[in-house]
Amino acid sequence: MFLSRICSYLAKPITASPQFGPSLAISILSTIFNTLAPADSSRYHVLLAIVAVIRQAGASVAFDALKPQLTSQLPAWLAAWELEAEEAQRLHLAIADAAQAAGDAELSQSHVVQALQTIPAAQASSSEARDLAVRALTSALTSPAVFDFTPLTASDAVQALRTSDSTLFELLEIFTADTLDAYEALITASPLAGISGGVLAEAGDALQTKMRLLTLASLAATTPSRSLPYATIASALRVSDEDVEKWVIDTIRAGLVEGKLSQLRSEFLVHRATYRVFGEKQWAEVQGRLMVWRRSLERVLGVVRSERERFVREGLQAAQAAEEAAQGKSADKGKSGDRRRQQGGNSNNNNNNNNNNQTQSSTPAAPVASAPVEAVAE
Repeated sequence: MFLSRICSYLAKPITASPQFGPSLAISILSTIFNTLAPADSSRYHVLLAIVAVIRQAGASVAFDALKPQLTSQLPAWLAAWELEAEEAQRLHLAIADAAQAAGDAELSQSHVVQALQTIPAAQASSSEARDLAVRALTSALTSPAVFDFTPLTASDAVQALRTSDSTLFELLEIFTADTLDAYEALITASPLAGISGGVLAEAGDALQTKMRLLTLASLAATTPSRSLPYATIASALRVSDEDVEKWVIDTIRAGLVEGKLSQLRSEFLVHRATYRVFGEKQWAEVQGRLMVWRRSLERVLGVVRSERERFVREGLQAAQAAEEAAQGKSADKGKSGDRRRQQGGNSNNNNNNNNNNQTQSSTPAAPVASAPVEAVAE
């Protein structure tokens, strides 16, 4: 209690030294914060005072130094301190105000939403919850960096706007899932100046710009051919054909789509697109695309199997032909050997016959016996 009172005193502007007072107060408070144990809930009051000094002084340098700790350490601090819902909400709103003063609209919006999430369901219809819901909603709609409205639609306090601020809630539904045509139809029937006390009266250009980006993202996500003609984009965004490429590039920079512009064919080739809302319709689209991919893969698999079977068949045929050729050569060699052996045998027989004939011709003939000649007496 005593420490929280000291922190509240230090958080007030030091009139005696307007130039160095904020930095001196931040230095003292930072020393106290680091002296306390991490789980000491008194740190909550010190941090609240530090954020208040930064916001009042507009010390963007000091906020930049604090920002990394808010991003990485704050969830653990809140869990260790075991704060009440009102205390957590107060801290988140203080950080959101300081971030807004430092020019960090994205971090400011994040903490406004976190403050909104601390509201119990039983208090969702209270005036305080309504004011915070309107603030969170208008901040999200006008922020150039916020395209996901799911955290807002999940809030009980925002859902309560369906009754208290029906037109503003309808605008949220359009930004969540609808197109530019629906947006322009709404503001024609209910001008922005008349919505929730005119909180969006000066945001017409920003809202229309964001709605065009979201419409293009929806077109890219739902096109079955993954290509968008320039004429289709121009018609949906209500811009000239010459401005189509500018809007596509802006949508790519926003991180909603990825793709390639084809000036030759005057079309945008979609590589990736972000669904703004993912419900039954989107699941049906995913199922349809998966079925198309499955049929394509089945055709590819059929071609691969056919080619593999043909390759195996041709390989077997080639192996069989080679085997038959090898067997044919072996048979030819065997026949040739038989012929050579047969020819060799015939040659030997002929040689033997010739030798026998020569032997017979060289043997001397036996003398012919002659009868004794008797002398004839005269």
